[in-house]
Amino acid sequence: PAAPPLRQNLTMGGFSCGSGVVAALLAAVILLECYRVPHQLGFAPSSVRTAHSSAPRFLAPIRRRGGGSLAPFRKLSARASAAEAAESYEFPFARIVGQEDLKLGLLLNAVDPKIGGLLVFGDRGTGKSVCIQAMKGVIPEIEVIRGDSYNSHPTDKNLMGPEALDMAAKGKQMDTTFIKTPIVQLPLGATEDKVCGTIDMEEALLSGNKKFEPGLLAKANRGILFVDEINLMEDGLVDVVLDSAAGGYNKVEREGISAEHPARYILIATGHPDEGELRPQLLDRFGLFVTVATIQNSTQCTQMILDRLAFDEDPKAFCEKVEGEQAELRSRINQARILLPSVEVPKDLQLVIAEVCGRLGTEGIRGDLACARAASAVAALEGRTTVEMQDLEKAMPLSLGHRLKKDPTDPVFDTKRKSLVLGALRRISDPESFMVKN
Repeated sequence: PAAPPLRQNLTMGGFSCGSGVVAALLAAVILLECYRVPHQLGFAPSSVRTAHSSAPRFLAPIRRRGGGSLAPFRKLSARASAAEAAESYEFPFARIVGQEDLKLGLLLNAVDPKIGGLLVFGDRGTGKSVCIQAMKGVIPEIEVIRGDSYNSHPTDKNLMGPEALDMAAKGKQMDTTFIKTPIVQLPLGATEDKVCGTIDMEEALLSGNKKFEPGLLAKANRGILFVDEINLMEDGLVDVVLDSAAGGYNKVEREGISAEHPARYILIATGHPDEGELRPQLLDRFGLFVTVATIQNSTQCTQMILDRLAFDEDPKAFCEKVEGEQAELRSRINQARILLPSVEVPKDLQLVIAEVCGRLGTEGIRGDLACARAASAVAALEGRTTVEMQDLEKAMPLSLGHRLKKDPTDPVFDTKRKSLVLGALRRISDPESFMVKN
């Protein structure tokens, strides 16, 4: 026998009247359950119990008397979070042995976030993630508005979120506090809604109002956004992250809401060559690039193992032991930030940068800019106001290596790129000495 019209519509999966009715009924049931269950269990939040007058009209017939509160649960959760934060320690950056290029790239971005972030490719187990997470202990703290979801700056309106801008426009006094520079890790399976932000469903269900719920880009504002295994992430999501990092703002237009907030963060990503390569367009968006390999020096390996064992045995005591070295690094970064605006690149070195980029065949001017900014950051870290040739020798391989044209017969990322960049630099800066050596 022929199936009823409604069953036919469901079987065919069409957007007809029957399936539309069923979808509407299911949505209504879900909304009713979301509103009813907390009251029946007796722990509905006070905000829900007092929001009857502002709730949608179709929820009026199912209002229930609620009792109890979630306050005890919130207190327990807050205590657990505080205890977890107190017992959380990261391996000290000052005790990471080897990987000098990786540490230099991180420090340069900490001094000048305009460099454009860092891409790290290399073998597994080489300390890529550990080194990046260890930056928490050496980057100076930032001043933010207390309770703000965007880490808003108390005076710079370009770094303020919507709520802070509204308070500043009304002349309200804002309470501030100092926090550690946030390092937000982007999960591999994150969706665009989670990253960029979306509508606050809880607020929409309880009050019927549209409210923007900030995503991970808002939490990373004025901090570091860490993407592990970026070559396994969807290209569309990578484009979103890179566009926000380059523009400094995140704009969301979806589900009837329109929101815009600052998203100025340092983008640091890692990857493994065996898991696939990035498109050249994405590679060019990173300011610096570093290739890391397993440490072959037995002395360095032994020291790293001993330090790690000591850290795992008593993290608190180990971190207190090296706090002096950590504080020295923090002071060095802070002083370099202060000195950076007065650092100048001489005219002859500017010409050297342009000639090297032309000889290597890099496209566009991103390589030139990244090289100049990285060299200035190196000079600032060394306490100088003038860039020298030795600064270019440190900065140029990091800023130009990933912009070279790829040879199909070579690996995705090889160690020859550094020697190619340095060879071009020496050939141009000192041609006579280069001819004698070769």
